[in-house]
Amino acid sequence: MNVKLCANCNVLVRRSSSSLKNLLIKSSIHVKQLHITSHRMCESQVKVAEDPIPNTSKRERSLVSKSMKQLRILGSLSKFRLSSLVVLTSGAGYVAALPLLAVVDYSGMLAACIGTGLCAASASTFNQVIEVDRDRVMRRTQARPLPAKQISPEMASLWGAGTGVAGLGLLLAGTNPTTAALGLLNIGLYAGAYTYSKPHTELNTWIGSLVGAVPPVMGWAAATGGSMSELLSPTCVSLSLLLYLWQFPHFFALSFLHRDDYRRGGFQMVAVNDPLGLRSAELILEYSFYLTVLPLACTALGLTSAMFAVEGCLVNGYLLYLGRAFHKDRTGHNARRIFLTSLWYLPVLMAGLLFHSQLGDDLDLPQQESGVWQSVRAFLKERCVHEILVSSDVSQPQLCARAVVDKAVQSADRGGGQLLESVQTAATQDPSADNKKEL
Repeated sequence: MNVKLCANCNVLVRRSSSSLKNLLIKSSIHVKQLHITSHRMCESQVKVAEDPIPNTSKRERSLVSKSMKQLRILGSLSKFRLSSLVVLTSGAGYVAALPLLAVVDYSGMLAACIGTGLCAASASTFNQVIEVDRDRVMRRTQARPLPAKQISPEMASLWGAGTGVAGLGLLLAGTNPTTAALGLLNIGLYAGAYTYSKPHTELNTWIGSLVGAVPPVMGWAAATGGSMSELLSPTCVSLSLLLYLWQFPHFFALSFLHRDDYRRGGFQMVAVNDPLGLRSAELILEYSFYLTVLPLACTALGLTSAMFAVEGCLVNGYLLYLGRAFHKDRTGHNARRIFLTSLWYLPVLMAGLLFHSQLGDDLDLPQQESGVWQSVRAFLKERCVHEILVSSDVSQPQLCARAVVDKAVQSADRGGGQLLESVQTAATQDPSADNKKEL
């Protein structure tokens, strides 16, 4: 049924429908706003549950982030991994002297390690301050804090001075003047002689190796008092010599891998002046041979047991094999194999020297070693191949060649002694012997 409305009614109907439509739209928007508001309230409640202090969490996160960034910058300036190696070798020097100590000074040992590490951080920082322009053009160093302008040279110098003073002060207060003097010497050698010689002469590698040989001497000096006679002890010299010789295969392989980078930086390295790598390969073989002789010499001098010579020959045999392969085929792959081997070579040989050391075996001290180190040595001794082969049970066959030879020598000594005693007894009982003496 069609109903005709007047003009006024039509206008009224249109207005009413338009108002109703607007009302529905507004209601829909209001519902959506309520939904969003409730959702946000739920999220805020969850955040409050996770973070009990929502007003300060962002500020704290920002402070933590900035602190971590500053620590990374300072760690990079200090060459954290290199300084950690220095701490390890310093601790090895202290541990090597433990058999000579009646009482172990743990605070002195801690002061020696931390102080040596701080001195290493100081030397590394000053090295980067001096070489900042050269580091900026080298790919492997251009991301360091100073070339990347993450820290100013003035602040870096302040950090270097602070760690140096702290390290020397700790060594002087916690150990002895000799150890502190060695720390000062090492800062000067690394930040001075080594750093300034790098652009001028290939001898910088030999100077840098002296720097690496000092930390174990510092640990030994901290333990023994630092007298000259103690510093010249064969065990101390052997440990320092191991560190000195090890650095040549390690660094010659590394410098060959980065010879182009060193050339851009203007450094006088063997690999820079020998692009084909022949001299680098010959030097790696030469110093690998010296490293092979060291365990044999330690055993021959009675500083270690024969097992250190056996282990040393096995490890050095592999190093010589890699050196020979690099000499035949001087590629980055072969150089990298030597470098990676040198990373585990040092802790293995250093641990072998400490474990097989015979220092203090002839001393009668109330407490020759710390309980922890003594327990570690006892644990490893039970699993030592040499100890397993040399069985104390006489009913078991002796499988170790050295033990068989020692047993034969001891039997010969006992047999010779018994024969001499029987001859002397027969001579005293023979009357003709007396008559011959009277005639």
